[in-house]
Order: sequence, then C-alpha cells, then structure tokens
Amino acid sequence: MQLTREQEEILNGSQGEMQAKVLKTLVMYGEAFGAERLVKVTGRYGHLVTSFGIGVMKPVYKLMDELLQSQAVSGIPFTVDPRPLDDVVPKSFLERLVFRFMYSKQEEYEKQLKAMGLLSDEGYTCTCYFDEVGNTPKKGEILSWAESSAVNYANSVLGARCNRNSGIIEMFGLIAGWVPEFGLLTDEGRKADLIVEIETENLAEAQLLGSAIGIKAVENVPYIRGLDKFLGHDLNEEVRAYFKDMGAAMASNGAVGLYHVENLTPEAKESGASLIRKNAETYKITEAELLRIRASYPDIRKNKNAAPELCFIGCPHLSKQQLIKWTNIIERKLKENNKSKISIPTVMTSPRGVLKEFSKTEEYAKLKSFGLLFSETCPLMYMNNPLCAKKSVITNSNKLRTYTTAVYYKDDEIADLITGGV
Repeated sequence: MQLTREQEEILNGSQGEMQAKVLKTLVMYGEAFGAERLVKVTGRYGHLVTSFGIGVMKPVYKLMDELLQSQAVSGIPFTVDPRPLDDVVPKSFLERLVFRFMYSKQEEYEKQLKAMGLLSDEGYTCTCYFDEVGNTPKKGEILSWAESSAVNYANSVLGARCNRNSGIIEMFGLIAGWVPEFGLLTDEGRKADLIVEIETENLAEAQLLGSAIGIKAVENVPYIRGLDKFLGHDLNEEVRAYFKDMGAAMASNGAVGLYHVENLTPEAKESGASLIRKNAETYKITEAELLRIRASYPDIRKNKNAAPELCFIGCPHLSKQQLIKWTNIIERKLKENNKSKISIPTVMTSPRGVLKEFSKTEEYAKLKSFGLLFSETCPLMYMNNPLCAKKSVITNSNKLRTYTTAVYYKDDEIADLITGGV
C-alpha cells in the first residue's frame, strides 16, 4: 500500500504506540482487500455498530480502556446502534434477571463510548441518518461506519461512500481519520453486477422485495428497474422510508451494501445504465417469485402453533412519517373490528429524537390510547435473551426474522393480527 509521509510517520510512532497500532490495523485490513491507499474520512460523523454491553465482550472493553488511556480517541464524533434494554418492552421477572446478567457491562460501556466521542445520549439508533438524529451524510462523503442497514442506506439513498465494515474497524477509521480505499469507495466497486426487473402488478412489500433481492445478489450491487412506476421519480420521505426497509432486508438476507434504483437513487439518476456491468445477470421479480421467497422462510419457534405473545414494528427504527402511517392503518383496522385496543402487546421502535417529535402529534395520542408501546431499543438485542427467544414473537421486519426466532408477516397481516382481525 502506498502511504503518505504523514501516515508513514504515524506508523513509526510519531503520535504514540496506540495510534500506530490503529493505523497498522487499517493498513493490514486494506491490503487484505487490495487497497492501494488510505483516503480521508470526510463525513462529519461516524456510526458504530457495537452498542451493547454484553458480558462476554471483555476484549472490547479492554481495548477501549487502552485506547482511552493512550488518548487515542475518535477525532470524529459518532452515533451508535440502539441500546439493548428498555423498561418499556414487556419482560417477565426471570427475563429481567437474564437481561441483567447478559448486559452486565452496559453502564460501563456507555461511559467508554461517551469518552471515545459519542455524539450525544440521543445518538443510539440504527437509523442515524434521520433528520431528528442529525447524522445525515452528504453525497460523495467518505464514511467509516458499521451497521449493515445504515451503510446500505448511506450508500444507496444518500450517495455517500462506505464499505460494510465490521465492528471496531469502523471505530479505528474514525480514530485515524483514514480508511482503506477499495470496494464501495471506488467508482468501479459501485457498478452493478445484477439487473433486477420488477414485474409485479402492485408495489411489493419493501421487506419482502428486499429479501428476494438480497438472497439473489448476496454481496453484489443490484440495479433495480420498474420501481419508479409505483414510486414516481421523487425521492421523498415516503420513498426514503420504503428504501430504508427494502435495503435493510437486502443487507441482512444477503450482504448488499449498495443498490441503485433507476430514476430514483442519486447515482442512478445521474449515470443511469452506465452503472451496469456488461456481464450483469438479470433477475425478474414477479408475484410468484415473491410468494416463493416468502414460502421459503423457516419457522424455528418451538411451538409453531403458539398464539403471538408480542409484536415488534420497526427494525430498522421507524421514521416519524412511518409512525403516522401506522396510526392510520391501526385506527382503520380497529374500527373495522369494532375494537378500541390492540389485542397483542406491540412495541414500535424509533430513535429518541423521532419519538420526541412524534409525541407532539395527535397520532401519538391515538396510538397510546390504542395500547401501542414506544421504545428506542433494539428488538434484535431483546430477542437474543434465550428466554425471550422461546416466545411467540411476530414482526414486519425481515432483518429481525433472519437473526432471531421472530416470525415475519407483511404489514397488512401484522395490522390484522394485532387488531384482532383474521
């Protein structure tokens, strides 16, 4: 790898042993992927994936202490994924005990994050790019992020540049201020290897469509055609919310870090079909294909016939627009079923900043009166509790379905279930 004089000096200890180790790690990481140089992180803020103080993660806490003692802190403030715990989410006495044991280092770890450069106490979310959170990168900015859904969104919807980094590597990029240039940081790496042609009669469920594309694309870059006939050509708030959920499913059901949508996403609008590689494969998505994908999902609950005990809506976290949309859906369904309250405990997850703004609306009061719960927690971290994993949990999130025992239902099916419908 070709390094600048400044980088060579840091490797030789000009800023101390710890800074040299951090930079050496990034150099080795880049060389493993064929990077020829390090490039400057230009994004205003970073985003870390590791937000949970799980007891077994002792090497991370030791590393954080060593970095802080050596004053090798992040020169770039950052947000971080959601906290694992929130008293709002229903828990039994035994589940609370297990959570206390599992996340025994949470308080200590949050102090480390704050000392390292956490943007604010409201910066715990997987959707850091919402306006209410304030970590929205600009087109072309180089980022050092982890969290697959956030990286996917930043690359695809915002046009920023970031690889799918693992935890700790993204923090090292923020400490050093440089990241290795390869993959999705390069023009060549952002070209599409797969053409996806949407041939459905109606707009597909975002989570299901993203799942289908992710399973097919794996780590490749898809170029999607046909969505604009349903979504139009304006990247408005509703479309961004759709892409958030679609991209999260791509990133978890596959390993997609970037996608292009013809006539909608920034780079597709600018460059069009020139983004597609000559040998790109074509994948047609029909109603039958979506049914096939849906039928392939396993139900790994112990008791597959158990009635739902809990529902999570919002993985990734919901936007204010989505919360308002859900209010209208649930209100309509309750009226249809002649009910005033939901019949299954349901938690809607969203960033603290979004929930603060949403709490000022009449829709918030309605959802509260219907029995809905609001939390800034991570549903996945909740389901990692072995006792919670035994519950019959339903969700509209393909990401949550992929990583836990939760069972996936489409939005309209979720609405029916929690309002006592068929």
